[in-house]
Amino acid sequence: MAVLIKPESFNPAQLQAAHEADMIAASGIVGHFGATASFIGTMRHFNEGDDVTGMMLEHYPGMTEKELDAVISDARNQWEIHDALIVHRVGDIKPGEPIVLTVVWSAHRAAAFEACRFLMEALKSRAPFWKKETLKDGSHRWVERNTPGY
Repeated sequence: MAVLIKPESFNPAQLQAAHEADMIAASGIVGHFGATASFIGTMRHFNEGDDVTGMMLEHYPGMTEKELDAVISDARNQWEIHDALIVHRVGDIKPGEPIVLTVVWSAHRAAAFEACRFLMEALKSRAPFWKKETLKDGSHRWVERNTPGY
C-alpha cells in the first residue's frame, strides 16, 4: 500500500507500472494478481461555467498522507485487495495535467472496481486538500469542498 504526494507533474502509467513491478518483486509472485482497476483524474479547463487556466492545490503535510493511508486501510477492510496506490498532485497545476491516480490490485474485478471507486470518493471527502483556481480573466477563487467542481 502506498501514498505519494507529488509537487510536480507525473506519468500515471509509469507510476502504476513501477508500483506493480515492486509489488511483484516483493511478493515473489510472477505475473498478475487477477484484476487491476485504476482511475486518473485530470484538471479540467472549466468549472462552474467559467474558463479555468490553472489551479493551486494545497495540502496539510503529514496529515494528508495519514488520512490517505487510513482510506486505503478502510478499503482493505471492506474488500479483498492485494495492494493499492494513491498518487495526488499538489502545487501549481495546468489543465490536462493529472491530479490524482488511484489503483487497486485484487484477485477479482468486482473488488478491484469497488475499492478503486471507494478510494477516489473517500479521498475527495476526507483528505485535507484545498483548491484555488485561476480564471481566464486573471481572478482567483477557492473551490468549496461540497461543490461538483471539487
